[in-house]
Amino acid sequence: MINTEFAKFIIDKAITEGASEAELYFRSTKRLSVEVKDQKIETLESSLTFGYAIRVIKDRKIGFSYSNDLKIAEKVMLNALEASKYVEPDENLCLPLYETPTNVAVFDKKIDTITEKDALDAIMLMESAAFNVDKKIKKTRKVSGAFSTSNTYIFNSHGLIIDYPATACSAQIMAIAENGSDSQAGWYYSGSRILDDIDFKQTGEQAAKRALSLLQAKRINSIKGFALIDNSVVVDFLGILANSLSSESIQKGKSLFFNRIGQQVLSKKINIIDSGTINHKLGSRPCDDEGVSTQHKVLIENGFLKNLLYNTYTAKKDGVKSTGNAYRGGYNNPPSVGPTNLFIEPASNVTTYGLNELFKAIDRGIYVIETMGMHTTNPISGDFSVGVSGLWIEKGEPKHPIKEAMISGNLLELFTKIVMIGSDTRFYGNLGSPSLLIEDVDISG
Repeated sequence: MINTEFAKFIIDKAITEGASEAELYFRSTKRLSVEVKDQKIETLESSLTFGYAIRVIKDRKIGFSYSNDLKIAEKVMLNALEASKYVEPDENLCLPLYETPTNVAVFDKKIDTITEKDALDAIMLMESAAFNVDKKIKKTRKVSGAFSTSNTYIFNSHGLIIDYPATACSAQIMAIAENGSDSQAGWYYSGSRILDDIDFKQTGEQAAKRALSLLQAKRINSIKGFALIDNSVVVDFLGILANSLSSESIQKGKSLFFNRIGQQVLSKKINIIDSGTINHKLGSRPCDDEGVSTQHKVLIENGFLKNLLYNTYTAKKDGVKSTGNAYRGGYNNPPSVGPTNLFIEPASNVTTYGLNELFKAIDRGIYVIETMGMHTTNPISGDFSVGVSGLWIEKGEPKHPIKEAMISGNLLELFTKIVMIGSDTRFYGNLGSPSLLIEDVDISG
């Protein structure tokens, strides 16, 4: 493992060799993965991965190199210096100064010390709970869980030293309901940095109930009507919006919000927040992947675009301060820009409603539980056309499941037509949202 004395030696050596700034980033991850099927083990794997990366700035040029062998760290540093020779100079390159990390709960000893037996029992419970809901639940797929502990260490030539552990746990299941020749699938997920936050039994039950609710689906006629979008589907749309809220995307002109700071871009009924400071959430952490402390930021307020996500480089380019949103896909990637916990909340003066109340507000429309083809949404224009499954709602009552239906439109237009907001905010990974009732949606049967 790495220590400050070793890191200081490498960074000082980089400065001696001509770098004006230098950084060492180290990450280790211990992971236990479990997958079961029909109460039998499909996969039970333990792994330990680690590696480090060195960034240098020399003559206003960036150099980057990485390895998982600490014995060659000095060579890795020299490789980074060599790489800097072959890029264009950039006045915006810089590394952050030290600031106090955010105090946020992201470590759970129960996850860190979980045994293979306990992990397996939890995932087995999730599957058995799905089967116990109804005899029509005949099969399961993707019954899996992951339990991990990571250690992150960041050291740079400005005196920044950060070292913190974090844990994570996630579980997912797809239950298959069958009735005669009809077969339907229901998926559900839970995740947290704290083991006790996850109800494995309920996760299995919810997947089963979703599958059962879709049996005996019927085709519907094409209409322009209400669509109640389940929170799990809203976060899929939010994941596309996340890229457009990145300063990196804005600066490249590849964002739905290009040149729209200060303008109304979505419904006035919602805010979009990015926060790395919420205890237990999977996107929370004391600092970003450059060592800048995480923050709570209102990006869209009452529908108006107020702020963007920044790392150190993009912030300097725009003459602002980093928002603590530097993100690395792994130790072998230089930092880009990414969200911490990105979520939708109602604007301060907006009332939320339970699902039954949202149903009652629908004269004719659908409740969208799952989508197919979300990846085909154009992230630049926002145009989308996706297959959906869910329920047909008429005069406030769910009548029957639907099949072979689609919704289409433009992402920004969709989010300007919000009528009511659910009280059921839920996180899927680091993205969260309540269910949303939207009017005038193009629904194809």
